[in-house]
Amino acid sequence: MKNEMQKNAPSGAIYGLGFIGAVVYYISTASGFWIGVLGFLKAIVWPAFLVYEAFKNLGM
Repeated sequence: MKNEMQKNAPSGAIYGLGFIGAVVYYISTASGFWIGVLGFLKAIVWPAFLVYEAFKNLGM
């Protein structure tokens, strides 16, 4: 059998740290429970917000 190594571990660590940071940010700025829940859901998809804002600022 062929040995295969996973080569995506560093990107998973970056996503994990970004997720934790996004959760802390969104929940700390929440004004109520349901806004905090929405912040948690936003934290799951934070890379999409990052790419959207990057493209918007680059004029794409």
